[in-house]
Amino acid sequence: MRACGLVLATLLTAAAARAGDAPHYVGDLGLGVERTQASAPGASARTWALPYAYGDYGRLFVREDTFGVKTLPVGWGALELVGRVSTEGTDADGPGLAHRTNPRPVGLGTFQETPWGGVFVDAFVDTVSCGTLLEASYAAELPVGPLTLYPQAGVTRRSARYDAHLYDVHAASTTPVLQLSGELPFADTWVLLAHVQWEPFDDAVRASPRVDARAHTSALLALAWRFK
Repeated sequence: MRACGLVLATLLTAAAARAGDAPHYVGDLGLGVERTQASAPGASARTWALPYAYGDYGRLFVREDTFGVKTLPVGWGALELVGRVSTEGTDADGPGLAHRTNPRPVGLGTFQETPWGGVFVDAFVDTVSCGTLLEASYAAELPVGPLTLYPQAGVTRRSARYDAHLYDVHAASTTPVLQLSGELPFADTWVLLAHVQWEPFDDAVRASPRVDARAHTSALLALAWRFK
């Protein structure tokens, strides 16, 4: 899901420069390795190298697979125009199954950096299926010596059209999402990042002939340069 992160960061940087602003990039840029558990019958787990990006350039931002621009200030954050680089179509592929085009979600969202943790809320419309994808999550920050952990819990709702496009199931689904992330800075400007994400499939989706797993699980390990 994050294969275009570095490219998106570069494009966002160029766009801000053309707009005449003079911000600087703050965040992480690097390379990672991601492993995704197979969910389709007969499919194998996938492991691949990919760029990694998480940071801001003025009002522009990239957060791994999500990117966009901050508009009006709202609370502890801003109203955001957002897009998503999704591999859900590829994740649903398997031997003997017709290929599903990856969704192309665009919409509105916000990241609220409160004194008690981070709150992420995004509402997408998929330009491929015309379905909707709604997400909300909370992330805490737990320093453990030089290591910082970010436990995150949320919920995702996919509309019936969204699920039908991916899984041939004409029913909406609502599922919890759990993620544990960690970062370990070293040598002043380098940082080692990792996370594991787990999302169970809804009962209706599990009944699909395209699904042969109880949950979608992925893990990422990345090495990045931290720009300050």
